[in-house]
Amino acid sequence: MTYSSTAAPSATMSDRKGHRFLWSWVTATDHKQIGILYLLISFFYFFAGFIEAIFIRAQLTFPESPFLSPHSYDEVFTMHGVTMIFLVVMPALFGFANYLVSLMIGSRNVAFPRLNAFGFWVLFFGSLMLYFSFIGGGAPDASWYSYPPLSENAYSFTPGVSYWALGLLMMVIGAVATAITLNVTILKYRIKGMVMKHLPLFVWMVLVNGFVILIALPTLGTALIMLLVDRKMNGFFFQADSGGSPLVWLHYFWIFGHPEIYIMALPAWGIISEVIPVFSRKPIFGRKFIAGAIVAIGILSFAAYANPLYVAGLGHVFDIIFAFFTLALALAVAILVINWIATMWGGSIRFTTSMKFAAAFIVLFTIGGVSGITLAIVPIDWQMKGTYYVVAHFHYMLFGGTVFGIFAGIYYWFPKITGRLLSEKLGNWHFWLMFAGFNITFFILFILGIIGMPRRVYTYPDMPGWGWMNLLSTIGIVILGISILLFLWNFIVSLRKGQTASGNPWRGWSLEWATSSPPPVQNFELVPPVRGGRPLWDLQYPDQADWKVNKTEVKEKQFMDKNRMLMFMVDAAAAVAFILLIIAYLYFHKSSSEAAKQAALLHPGRNIFFTVILFLSSFTLWRAKKSVNRKNFRQNTIWLMATILLGLGFLAGLGIEWADLLRHGAAISKNLFGTTFFTLTGLDGFSVLLGIIALATLFGMALMGDFKRPRTASAVGIVSIYWNFVVIVWAFIYFFVYLGVIS
Repeated sequence: MTYSSTAAPSATMSDRKGHRFLWSWVTATDHKQIGILYLLISFFYFFAGFIEAIFIRAQLTFPESPFLSPHSYDEVFTMHGVTMIFLVVMPALFGFANYLVSLMIGSRNVAFPRLNAFGFWVLFFGSLMLYFSFIGGGAPDASWYSYPPLSENAYSFTPGVSYWALGLLMMVIGAVATAITLNVTILKYRIKGMVMKHLPLFVWMVLVNGFVILIALPTLGTALIMLLVDRKMNGFFFQADSGGSPLVWLHYFWIFGHPEIYIMALPAWGIISEVIPVFSRKPIFGRKFIAGAIVAIGILSFAAYANPLYVAGLGHVFDIIFAFFTLALALAVAILVINWIATMWGGSIRFTTSMKFAAAFIVLFTIGGVSGITLAIVPIDWQMKGTYYVVAHFHYMLFGGTVFGIFAGIYYWFPKITGRLLSEKLGNWHFWLMFAGFNITFFILFILGIIGMPRRVYTYPDMPGWGWMNLLSTIGIVILGISILLFLWNFIVSLRKGQTASGNPWRGWSLEWATSSPPPVQNFELVPPVRGGRPLWDLQYPDQADWKVNKTEVKEKQFMDKNRMLMFMVDAAAAVAFILLIIAYLYFHKSSSEAAKQAALLHPGRNIFFTVILFLSSFTLWRAKKSVNRKNFRQNTIWLMATILLGLGFLAGLGIEWADLLRHGAAISKNLFGTTFFTLTGLDGFSVLLGIIALATLFGMALMGDFKRPRTASAVGIVSIYWNFVVIVWAFIYFFVYLGVIS
């Protein structure tokens, strides 16, 4: 199968310098360039986050140290956590996914190149907004989870938390855009023969990860919107003295926060699942079990979301339920570890630097997982929750269980991306120094936690053992820093003078190794046939091909159009936000008598008219779609105009309702009812406005005769998916808010 391209050549590492070179990267839509941009921003913020970690350890090296003030420590502590999670790990894994997924499935690009680029740049500018806080009045200082009331204006006087919320909200939008792009690419752009069961495990984990992102990240986005309403509009979502509840933030944040651990881990596990078989010269053991376990992990990561909330007073029944789901999650993760070890067992292992990082990943991730199981036991969690034991566990999961996987991927795919090999000699020094430095830094924290040293404190008293253990931890981070500088040197030298890599220097089996290093613009000149999970193995050893040994049959299944799939995923992400806002409204309405009184000001009878108008707009848009299908373009224009007018009529009705409520003293800053109602209906009104803009665009296209082209005509059906979603959302709002069902 051959590919040809008429697109302009994309920039590569060897392109000439100058403004054209820079502009080619700024305007890039090629998935390989976007992947490299993600990796570069991850490297940059990795060094920023590491410097912040050094400041933290410098402050904690000795008891009662005056190195940082309490406020400065809070700022550095917060920025370190946010940076490492949102600006290092996630962008790095998005970088690998962007660069490799299309290559691994035999595609020449992602499904939506511009949306993919949009996702990166939104995340990039969100990161700038976050770090602008240092010069914009003060960095965020309420930790990466920003629990209210500490993140409310009464306790956080600087604008840092607002910058944090706005920056993260932009990152949420970028991450969702990237996840949707990757999911549609995997589902629609696979080469013929690559059915779902033949997907490389890295691609499979990126796919599952994408669906987890579609639920988890909008949850965080909703919580951030609620926090911004509190901080910038004087709302009451999380203010207990006005009827709000900080516990709502805890639930919403950890519906995101617990799956986030696996959002960061799943692609790293995919990297390990690619590296270990190649350097063990064995196919992955229990491939189907791994695929099934990954799906179970994606589901259970939500079911066990309240694992960090055992000390929040949810009650023994809830604690037992979430402890059960946490242990079930640990069992699913254990399947992965067992299969990785079984793959190595009896294999002809080649301990390259990449394989060393992969093997160390298993060790460190197991330590993090076992310590996590102890925290799943409620009485132990009660004792350890506020200690450094949790800090050690979290870093073994995040750094040991993810960053080591990222470095395994860097050493493995660096030749594919750059065309050169990293130095194995320098890589060996890098690995051992990082492995030693990491364990010296963080293993001692388990002991500190067991003997009672509290976390989230800027200093500590001179208790027996605390001083020398913290000093040892600081020595460890110095060693860790040396290893990172060594890697940077290896990266720079190898990029300029490293050994030239062939197309397949590791004798890998997946499709990215079937093209040159680095790949051409169109990715492939010729893609080998795919009939099994290891296409290059099948090509090299046809008599021992997987599809012959396992007697597999290839059956292609057709999915819906990619644009319709895109719109359904966008609607799914938006639905999460609306569901959470409706739940918040119902919760506060039941718990606040004042909110119930204010709700009596609503006019369900009057608004049934505007509700009917909105429902009628779905009918007119359906008629517009039918007119396009019948090539009656004049009627299509009329029906589109009717839909726009009906949408504007609904917004007018919503405006009348708002004006009436404001006259009666119901406003966001007046009471809890106003906070919940105006936020919910405001977001819905904004969604309707976006739909009207899309309809107006269609109307302009219809006037210019663009719908005479079949490809353009499908746009009406795509917009109708979004518009019908908006109508359904309002139906739920009317049902629960205006009719007062449940409340």
